[in-house]
Amino acid sequence: MAGAPTIAVVGSINLDLVTRCERLPRPGETLTGATFERVPGGKGANQALAAARLGADVRMTGAVGDDSFADEALMLLRVGGVDLDGVRRVEEPTGVALILVGADGENSIVVAPGANTLAQAGELARVDAVLCQLEIPLATVSDAAAQAPFFCLNAAPAKPLPPELLAQVDLLVVNRYELEAIGRFDGLTALTLGAEGAVLLEGGRELARAAPPPVEAVDGTGAGDAFTACLLVARLKGHQWADALGRACAAGALAASRPGAQPSLPTAAEVDEILRA
Repeated sequence: MAGAPTIAVVGSINLDLVTRCERLPRPGETLTGATFERVPGGKGANQALAAARLGADVRMTGAVGDDSFADEALMLLRVGGVDLDGVRRVEEPTGVALILVGADGENSIVVAPGANTLAQAGELARVDAVLCQLEIPLATVSDAAAQAPFFCLNAAPAKPLPPELLAQVDLLVVNRYELEAIGRFDGLTALTLGAEGAVLLEGGRELARAAPPPVEAVDGTGAGDAFTACLLVARLKGHQWADALGRACAAGALAASRPGAQPSLPTAAEVDEILRA
């Protein structure tokens, strides 16, 4: 494909309230000595910024509240050059994610979606692909899919999906739990396997497999979003699926090696560098 691929991301926009602690607490347990920060997040916004950093021309569609959290949530998207004309201000509060991160990089996340429940697809003309997740209403995802020349769905968080929506998916990105929630899907599927990497499947047949480069895990919050965006961008840029899968694994590993969701997302040059190492 000549020039930068154009991607419309229809998805969630949150402000992440992140607490870092020595380990994740057990049920009913209180831990002290943690640190706290506020970081732009939401799977839709994360993937939009990731795609922009990887060289795509990205338009973000979603909803935020008319509150101070909205400006914080959109800050890095603005800096990253993402087109925000499709982001609406609504009466519901900006979405918030409460995130606990242990010293080993494991995390626990609870999301209060707020304004994301009012996200609409709008008009999605003149794009090469549309990318969605499941932190917005399924009706909005279906509307976006119906307009997409190529539709990529990161089916997270895990939930059952109607057959008519799955029939419109050109590329499905899932982990084991998300695939289990969906059930049977014979289309093109990128199955992420954590530290083991990822496998590309179609009709139950393995097309490609890739492993991530070795990194020290710090925070896995944005790793799946980096993987998804990189897989789509690489394919739209003309990479073969096996190569695109390897690049996506590298992007996910880089994101996991850094703190925060959006601050951790790598550039195309950083993916190239770690693959050369």
